[in-house]
Amino acid sequence: MKEPAPSDADIATMIAAASRVPDHGRLEPWRFILYRGEARVEIGKKLASLAEQREGPLPEGRYNQELARFSRAPLVIGVVSSPKKNPKIPQWEMFLSGGMAAMNLMISANALGYGTNMISNWYSDVPEGRAILGLAPHERVVGFVHIGSYQGPAPERPRPDPAKLYADYAGPWVG
Repeated sequence: MKEPAPSDADIATMIAAASRVPDHGRLEPWRFILYRGEARVEIGKKLASLAEQREGPLPEGRYNQELARFSRAPLVIGVVSSPKKNPKIPQWEMFLSGGMAAMNLMISANALGYGTNMISNWYSDVPEGRAILGLAPHERVVGFVHIGSYQGPAPERPRPDPAKLYADYAGPWVG
């Protein structure tokens, strides 16, 4: 994806839409981190360095891939699950709320005319990677939403047959 990136006003609109999701207990168990400008390049350098610390010297192609991780779009918004301590609300519900926030973020960006793509990768699952990206130790990545303008028609991928995704209730599960 390419410039233009969303304006600050568009970003505020997208975040407002993203935060309008089911949220048991009104805990707001998610947050958003904006990666834009030079920060995207710096993160790429740090991720490439972390990959080499973990794996040893990287082939040039792989090194360049790590450098470009956050430079594929002019704006990347990290959707972060930030669970709160609450004995009545399970953490998995909080994580799902973050997933719904990510979907609303993408839908609102698309409605404003931007292209989106949500990505996660190895760095989402290691403490050092999460720290580089600004997450606290108790937080987890829901996804990184890359936002910009498409350089042509939006790419499409095969989708499941909706008729195979549902069934009428047939009684209790008997395994």
